[in-house]
Amino acid sequence: MKTLLLTIGLFLTLTSCQSEEKQTKENLSADTHKITVAEVLQTNNYTYLLAEENGTKTWLAVPKMNANVGDVYYYNGGMLMENFASKELGRTFDKIYFLESVRTTPDMPKQNMVNNPHGHNVTGHNEKPKAEKTEIKVTPAEGGITIEELFANKSKYNGKTVKIKGVVVKFSPQIMKKNWIHIQDGTEHNGDFDLTVTSQSEVKEGDTVVVEGKISLDKDFGYGYFYKVIMEDAAVK
Repeated sequence: MKTLLLTIGLFLTLTSCQSEEKQTKENLSADTHKITVAEVLQTNNYTYLLAEENGTKTWLAVPKMNANVGDVYYYNGGMLMENFASKELGRTFDKIYFLESVRTTPDMPKQNMVNNPHGHNVTGHNEKPKAEKTEIKVTPAEGGITIEELFANKSKYNGKTVKIKGVVVKFSPQIMKKNWIHIQDGTEHNGDFDLTVTSQSEVKEGDTVVVEGKISLDKDFGYGYFYKVIMEDAAVK
C-alpha cells in the first residue's frame, strides 16, 4: 500500500511540474525572451545587463534601473548595435541590444505601454506618458523661435533649419550613433513642451543651450523611436 501511495504521489508531482512548465511555455510568445542576469554594469543613463538565456549570454542595455545578479526578466524586441563603444565604461561591446524596457512577468504591459529610452511621447505607436514639465523661463535666442511656436506651426517649419534656446532636461549619449538631447524653454502648445534634438555635441542636464538644426515631422527610426517633431543633426552652442 505504501509503495502504491508513493508511486501515486510521485506521479502527481511529476504531472504538476509538467503542467507548470507547459503553462510557462504557453505564456511566452514566440518573440518573448526570458533571461537571467549574470552581470550588471551601471552608468549615468543606462544599465547594462549580461543576460543568460538557454545557455547563451548576451549584453543588453536598458534605461537606468535597479538590477541584481540572479534577477529574472522578460523582454521583446530590441535594437542590435555592433561594435558599440561605451565611453563611460571604457569598453567596446561586439554585440549589444538596446531595449526600451525589461519586465518581471511574461505578459506584455496593458495597452502595450513600454518605456522609450528617450522619454518622449510616441504618438500612434507604443506610448509612454509625456516627459515631466520643468519650471523653466528662458529668453528666446536672437533670431530664434520658442518650442511653443515650433509645435503650433510645425508644418511651416518642416524641413527648415531653426534656432531654439532651452535648458537640457535629459541627455542620452550615442544611441544609433547620435546623442539625444531633450530641451524645454518654459513654453508649450497643446501639452507639447519637450523638444527632442539629435546632435554629435555632448551636454549635461541643466545646461542652457542654443540648438540649431533641421526640423522633421513624423520621424520613425523603428523600434518605437517615433517623433512627431524632432530637430536633427543640430549644432549646439
